[in-house]
Amino acid sequence: MSKLRVSAKAVAIPIERPTRISTRVLSERHYLLVDVESEHGNGIGYAYAGTSGGPILAQAVDELLAPMLEREGAEDLERTWQRLYQETLLSGRRGMVVRALSAVDTALWDLRAKACDVPLAVLLGGDVARPLPAYASGGYYRPGEGSPADTVTAEIEENRAEGFTDHKIKVGGLPIAEDAERVAAAFAAMGPDDRLALDANNAYRTPTEAIRAARAFERAADERGIWWFEEPLSPDDITGHAEVARVLETPVATGEIHQTRWEFARLIDGRAADLLQPDAGVIGGVTEWVKVAHLADSHGIQVAPHWHANLHAQLGAAISNTVAIEHFSLKKDIYNFERLLTEESRLEVRGGAVHLTARPGLGIEWDQAAVDRFAISRT
Repeated sequence: MSKLRVSAKAVAIPIERPTRISTRVLSERHYLLVDVESEHGNGIGYAYAGTSGGPILAQAVDELLAPMLEREGAEDLERTWQRLYQETLLSGRRGMVVRALSAVDTALWDLRAKACDVPLAVLLGGDVARPLPAYASGGYYRPGEGSPADTVTAEIEENRAEGFTDHKIKVGGLPIAEDAERVAAAFAAMGPDDRLALDANNAYRTPTEAIRAARAFERAADERGIWWFEEPLSPDDITGHAEVARVLETPVATGEIHQTRWEFARLIDGRAADLLQPDAGVIGGVTEWVKVAHLADSHGIQVAPHWHANLHAQLGAAISNTVAIEHFSLKKDIYNFERLLTEESRLEVRGGAVHLTARPGLGIEWDQAAVDRFAISRT
């Protein structure tokens, strides 16, 4: 049995410009970074904590997960996941402990793929030669940068200049009529075959309110239609999401905050989504993400993974029901994770598609100077 050494670090990367979504202000991003060392090399994993809480995730790794891994090893990744989940059942099951487990599990898969000298996508049965469709995510609320409609117009034009024909913007942070103006502005700036998804970030309190908003957005889109309507309600309101999905012609998407295969089974059984958005940094890591993607496929449901394009491109390349990879240009200063990576290991995106390389594992490596710069002291 190969001995493992597990280390965890929390980092906080500031958002340089005032930014918000429908439910919160974004001032900085906290990430958990995990390194797993063995005699065969080093594996890295990561997860998003939120706008705070990174040290809590690191502590969960140090106190709850690392001791078992260092004591028992991880030769069988499926059984290792189950042991770690069972070990933290009383303190975890959901929430930040599962996010910590996500980063550890991802690091173990990265270590395994590197030991086999193949990209993670290939280890999981996929192919890195085929470009993956991607969409330009953004459309956040940024006061002081012009009118909301003008800001959306400028961003869509920038997306198109970078080769994207699919886009996503935020809704729910303004009165419905004003958000509808932003939707109309986005469509006016898009090409005739472009698609637009809308992300409400749990903004609406009832299905009735969510349906009323969606109807206004559908009118703003005219005959072109909305690609999907994302997280209109609280993630816990599965029945409400099912009602919205039943009524609307626009597909309803959710899943980015849901964790483990059991929660996704409830979404599927409740017919609460037309499109699922599992996030490997939330759900429980690579092990659970793959299970959920195949579970969705068995029910004829596609997946559009949330965030973490560097990781999800590898996973999306290994399954057949991936719609597109969510991509944030680093210059938008929204999803700023790639500031932690060496420039040569950042994701290659051109022509609205992700292009994977033959680099083993996740294909990424830490820029140690950046990691040290943004590290949160835990002393």
